[in-house]
Amino acid sequence: MKKIRAVGIKGIGHYVPDRILTNFDLEKMVDTSDEWITLRTGIKQRRIAEKNDATSDMASKAAAIALENAKISPEKVDYIILATASPDMFFPSTACIVQDKLGAKNAAAFDLSAGCSGFIYSLIVGAQMIASGIYENILVIGAETLSKFMDWNDRNTCVIFGDGAGAVLLGPVEDGKGLIASAMGSDGSGGEMLKLPAGGSRMPASTETLTNRLHYIKMDGREVFKSAVRYMCEAVEKALKKCNMTTEDINLLIPHQANIRIIQSTAKRLKLREDQVYVNVETYGNTSSASIVIALSELIHNGKIKENDVIAMTAFGAGYTWASAILKW
Repeated sequence: MKKIRAVGIKGIGHYVPDRILTNFDLEKMVDTSDEWITLRTGIKQRRIAEKNDATSDMASKAAAIALENAKISPEKVDYIILATASPDMFFPSTACIVQDKLGAKNAAAFDLSAGCSGFIYSLIVGAQMIASGIYENILVIGAETLSKFMDWNDRNTCVIFGDGAGAVLLGPVEDGKGLIASAMGSDGSGGEMLKLPAGGSRMPASTETLTNRLHYIKMDGREVFKSAVRYMCEAVEKALKKCNMTTEDINLLIPHQANIRIIQSTAKRLKLREDQVYVNVETYGNTSSASIVIALSELIHNGKIKENDVIAMTAFGAGYTWASAILKW
């Protein structure tokens, strides 16, 4: 029987578009204000992909940085797992498009759809594949171009989301380091609260779906808020219990950057100090499956995470889905 190996992050990178859309820009587009957006979301600006840029373009750039950071060539990647709610198209998978762009000719590839929880879901799946001893190097990517699916007449959603991508290269690490615990869950009964109704087999594209603007993100923000705080906290607590830790052992919490009120409520319920919680939602908005890995990449590249730091990550997204992962750096 093969020994279960410790798995951690060997390289990391992120990429965001150059175009910045501020709250003041949005004031000219929809009935809103900088004050209204800031008060309810904490967001001041977000990055928006150019017209001809797709999710695979940003994902490839983030992945290339992660590989360079890990000093690993694309040919040595065994697998690519790409978490996204905004793929280039239904098929081929965006992961396969990224595989070709990178020149990772020896890698298998697939997309994983779990909404804003997608990166942590993918991280856990990838880690298990390496822990088993079957694979050595797995790219896990979170990437979104949600601006392409935004109703710019709906002030309740268009002020929230942004575009971006982040990637990590997973590989074996020394015992006691890397991903030490995780927890995942889902509740499909909440699916109606956050969805993109049309374009799939349930509601194929038609004149009616276009007229009714059903190819854009629809969200009941109030209901999502209530569920997000509860399940993000529970996921962290379950993961910590698995590795015999408590919130007192956490050096840093990286929550999904949905909005500042969700982040603050989650931190309060977990009894964490403000300096224990990383926030960049004001700069990027909600980048869904990319938000946590962008934040983690920023922290690592800026030298803000030290050896042996315990990092908790938690997310909640469409599905409903939720997940948490505990890393020891």
